Amino acid sequence: MIVTTGPAVEGRQVGQYLGVVSAQAILGINIGKDLMAGLRNISGGRSGAYEGEIAKAVVEVTAELTTAAQNLGADAVISVDFDYESVGTGGMLMVAASGTAVKLG
Repeated sequence: MIVTTGPAVEGRQVGQYLGVVSAQAILGINIGKDLMAGLRNISGGRSGAYEGEIAKAVVEVTAELTTAAQNLGADAVISVDFDYESVGTGGMLMVAASGTAVKLG
């Protein structure tokens, strides 16, 4: 399955548009990671704890997006967009992705 943020797959034509597919992952960051990120915020620099969680969420939503596209008979998902938001009051993180499932010609 080809997954791309571009509007096409280079060297291939879209034979059929099958519809929009989407996936979401909402992650709770545990208190230990929250404390470490808070310390990093004070001293400056990158937060490896949060970066790791975001990377895992991107992998999860990409896998779900691929499954949804496969269920429609797609060969690829084009124009994929990832969005990142904090949700709720407890510091939960949402990663959402959407794209267009297509059958390549």
